Amino acid sequence: MPEVSPVTVPYAAYLRVYEPLAAFPQPERGHWERYAKRESRPSYQDELRRSLADLLPTPPIPVPVHESDDAFVIEVEGVLCVCPWRTRLRSWQALDELPGQLPAPVLDAVLPPLVRRQASDDYERWLERNPDARPWIRTSTWQVPLNWFVLVSDEERAYEPKSAEGDGDGPVLRYRTPMVQARRRVARGLRALKDAVEESPLIDGLMDVGRWLEEFHPRSYVELDYGGLVHALPPDLLDADRSAADVAEGIEALRDGDGAAAGEAYARLVARWRAVRDRQNAN
Repeated sequence: MPEVSPVTVPYAAYLRVYEPLAAFPQPERGHWERYAKRESRPSYQDELRRSLADLLPTPPIPVPVHESDDAFVIEVEGVLCVCPWRTRLRSWQALDELPGQLPAPVLDAVLPPLVRRQASDDYERWLERNPDARPWIRTSTWQVPLNWFVLVSDEERAYEPKSAEGDGDGPVLRYRTPMVQARRRVARGLRALKDAVEESPLIDGLMDVGRWLEEFHPRSYVELDYGGLVHALPPDLLDADRSAADVAEGIEALRDGDGAAAGEAYARLVARWRAVRDRQNAN
C-alpha cells in the first residue's frame, strides 16, 4: 500500500451503500471476501490524501489510471456487506461537476483544459464498455445535502468524539439504516413534499437519490457519514447537531399542514449548514 501523508482533509461528507457479499458476482465476490479478512484497511482519509497527491504533479492526474480495489466493509448480524470505493468512476463524475463549482480561471489553473478533455474522452470510452456503472458512494463538500437526512432517523445517529475504529482519523458522526427503511422514508418524504409545494430543490434531490438507491440490493445498508467535516466543526456543535430530527420534524409538519412548524425546522437547518459552508471561504 502506498505511503500516505498524516494530514487530515476536513471538507468531505459521504452517503454510502453497503451491499451484501452475495450481491457481487464472481470473481469480484471472492476478492471482497479476501479483502475483508485483512488486518488493516485504508480509511476515507487515505483515499482523499491520495487523490490530492495526484493533483500535485505537472500535469496533474485528476483520475486514477487504474480503478481502486479498496472498499469499506461492515458486518451486520453476521452478514458481510461491502461498499467499493470505485475512486476512478467517482473522479470522472466529480470532474464533470467542477465547471459549475469553480471560476474558469481557477479551474484552468488547477486542471488545464487539455487534461480535462483527455479525462472526459477516457470516460466516454469507458462508459461505452460499462453503461450500467454506478458508484456506491456519493460525496458532498462542506455540507451534507438536506435530502440525505430524509433517509435516516435521529435514533440511528452515532456520534463518537474519538474514533473507536483505531484508524487515527478522529471523531465520527454518522447514521446507518437498512435499505428498506431508507427507500420507505424517501417515498414518504416525497409524498409530503409534493402535497405541500409544487417545486423544490429538496424534491429534485430526493428523487435523484431515490433513483440511485433503487440500483442496489434490497438487503443493503445506507450510511450517512459526516466524514472529514467532523474535523472542521467544534465538538459542541457536533454533539448538538440533530439535522435528521429537524428534517423529519419539518416533513411531519408539512404532512400535518403546519407550515409554521415546518418553516421553523427548515430555518434551523439553513442556519446550521450555512455556518458550515461559510468555513469553505475561510479556508
